[in-house]
Amino acid sequence: MKYITKLLVILVSTLTIITVQAQESSNHDNLKDGLAIKGYDPVAYFHNKIAVKGNPQFSLTYQSAKYLFSSQKNLELFKSNPHYYKPQYGGWCAYAFAKGGGKIPINPKRFKILDNKLYLFYDNLLGPNTLKKWNEVDDAEQIKNANSQWSKISAQ
Repeated sequence: MKYITKLLVILVSTLTIITVQAQESSNHDNLKDGLAIKGYDPVAYFHNKIAVKGNPQFSLTYQSAKYLFSSQKNLELFKSNPHYYKPQYGGWCAYAFAKGGGKIPINPKRFKILDNKLYLFYDNLLGPNTLKKWNEVDDAEQIKNANSQWSKISAQ
């Protein structure tokens, strides 16, 4: 089963490499059409505990990434502390980094908040729900591995 999961992560990596290159900003954020988190509100994950689609009426560009918010209040909260609300690993799949796989796109509806940090995960018809995979192993160990991998990639 481990082999199949790794194979799927590699397959998805290979299939998305062209898309990933088009989505990257100079600071390694996962962007689609310039939008971070595929247009979902980063503040809502913390305060609403659900993924909420942002509204273009409430937008802010931070470090070359455009964030959308579901309300003016959420936009103001983000402005007051963007580093707190910004997703880990540039908004790429946390599980992929924990397993050494690198930049894999996410499903913004798959997320986890740990120690006041937002982690996003991959999930679609072609591959596994990596949030489920993440939850099968100790969070601290996964974060340690992902942080190590991210520091290598983000230094490039």
